[in-house]
Amino acid sequence: MNPIAINTSQNVNVNFTLAGVGERILAFFIDWLIKGTFIFIIYWLLRNILEYNDFTRDMDSWSVGAFLFIIMFPVYVYTLVLESLMEGQTFGKKLMKIKVVKIDGYQASFGDYLMRWILRLVDIYSNSGIVAIITMVVSKNHQRLGDIATGTAVISLKNNVNISHTILENLKEDYVPTFPQVILLSDNDVRIIKENFQKALKADDRQIITRLSNKIKDILKVEIDPRDYTERQFINIVIKDYNFYTGKDS
Repeated sequence: MNPIAINTSQNVNVNFTLAGVGERILAFFIDWLIKGTFIFIIYWLLRNILEYNDFTRDMDSWSVGAFLFIIMFPVYVYTLVLESLMEGQTFGKKLMKIKVVKIDGYQASFGDYLMRWILRLVDIYSNSGIVAIITMVVSKNHQRLGDIATGTAVISLKNNVNISHTILENLKEDYVPTFPQVILLSDNDVRIIKENFQKALKADDRQIITRLSNKIKDILKVEIDPRDYTERQFINIVIKDYNFYTGKDS
């Protein structure tokens, strides 16, 4: 598996490991096993409970087609719905510990998942997956056409530290938060802030600390009196406050 450096909106490179082609194929077949089980159960119910032939005897071909489309609809939208609800994962991807992410560091949107789902018709279903396999093998980031079109990639989560683990702060029991606006931030935002802050402290890079502080103030829409907090104190409080409000303390 190859590494991929995702450049975030804060211009920070975060290294991930690309999911292998084999992992993606296996996840695909796990998903199809789940969908196949659903189809089998529906078929059994139609044959044994609803007596399908008798049920559809008086229907025209369009009505039969519409009926079958409705009951099979969950199979058609399985990937789209699960990737949207599970942030880039289906049950197959979750079992294989892989997920869809944006290469620019942002969370993939519903529009991205929708485009990937639509292009599966070209990538997979129109040619038995040959186009998808070829593009994943030859592309730099193991992307199929749907990934290339949406700027996404599939990464491996194996042996990676969860984002939540990288933002934990030890908080005293009597800790009192200062900035409730921190709830506007995401786990990923705070992880990036903390990583950059720690690097800047280690290098005593005051310019980075100032830029980071100004960026946070801009996002949270807060004004800080320099007499109350230094930039370093402000950033440290923001990280601790986020842990307080999201319950992420160790």
